[in-house]
Amino acid sequence: MQTEFTEDQQQFREIVSRFLRDKSPTSAVRQLMATEQGFDPAVWQQLSGELGLAGAHIPESYGGFGFGPVELGIAAEEMGRYLYCGPFFASSVMAGYALMAAAFEPQKEKLLPAIARGETIATLVLDDLNSPDRVGHAISAVDDILSGIASLVVDAHIADVLVVIASTGEDLGLYLVDSSAEGVVIEKREVLDPTRKLSSVRFAEVKAEKIGEVSMVSLNQAWDQICVALAHEMIGGAQYLLDSTVEYTKMRVQFGRPIGSFQALKHRCADLLMEVEFARAATHHAARCLDAGEGEPYIASMVKAMASDTYMNAARAGIQLRGGIGFTWENDTHLWFKRAKSSEVFMGTPHLHRERMMTIMEANTNEQ
Repeated sequence: MQTEFTEDQQQFREIVSRFLRDKSPTSAVRQLMATEQGFDPAVWQQLSGELGLAGAHIPESYGGFGFGPVELGIAAEEMGRYLYCGPFFASSVMAGYALMAAAFEPQKEKLLPAIARGETIATLVLDDLNSPDRVGHAISAVDDILSGIASLVVDAHIADVLVVIASTGEDLGLYLVDSSAEGVVIEKREVLDPTRKLSSVRFAEVKAEKIGEVSMVSLNQAWDQICVALAHEMIGGAQYLLDSTVEYTKMRVQFGRPIGSFQALKHRCADLLMEVEFARAATHHAARCLDAGEGEPYIASMVKAMASDTYMNAARAGIQLRGGIGFTWENDTHLWFKRAKSSEVFMGTPHLHRERMMTIMEANTNEQ
């Protein structure tokens, strides 16, 4: 199994970082989070067309670039660092992974190339974002007619198509619905993190196209892949908070000396550095496990929990070590704090992921 990044992967990171540094400064983030759409379509087309990020992890046979979770993780990490506002996570990661895991072959060949090029914006509609075991309780499909509601859907307000997992009775099915179809009601939600738009999606007897069968194996596979990508995004955000906080302690002078020279603050920053490094190492290991198709079966839940805790600790430290200014709207730290808090509970809280991790470990022990 690969243990270090290759030279090509390092260059890929530098390209993505340079692009996002130019296109996603905090001034642009503040501007976009106040808009109805929440993203810049021109930047999205550049990101998808020129850099190919939307299709980085999608196989070449489906119009992507054929990389894997490692390269996707690099892109997600840099997006977390620069707080990119756009449909990448909803369309490329969530909907893309769901289609690759559960869609019928003709539908993969039809839908994935447009998603990889960024021409079609899709989103995955799950009626529960806490655990794969709870999916399918609130949305049902009878003769390809959808009814029910999903309370929180990422970027549904800008999606061209909705990829829906719904209960067919005893099983789960994968369905495709045009976002403008009759009976589809999309309502934007007021949320803590305005950089990631969420909506509720209601289906009132909506005619849908069945595009796949969803087993618990495929659902858990897609769930793990999404969680590992999200963990990378959180590690990128935590690293930004650590770097910016350390830089602030070097320039902020109190009692005639930089506050970073005080031992208590040195220890706080050192502890945070170690926590970020441990979480980063585990997250990179998880991506390589997915890429190789081996490794610990519980690794996705472990790194989602670790990255969530690390991101929140970095966000709290970032505000506290800045003193009074850290709580102000003018200071940018709150942007990452809100993303950290929303990501902590998105796709399952740390508590739920640790419980899922222990359940998987117990099941494996019993099988042995």
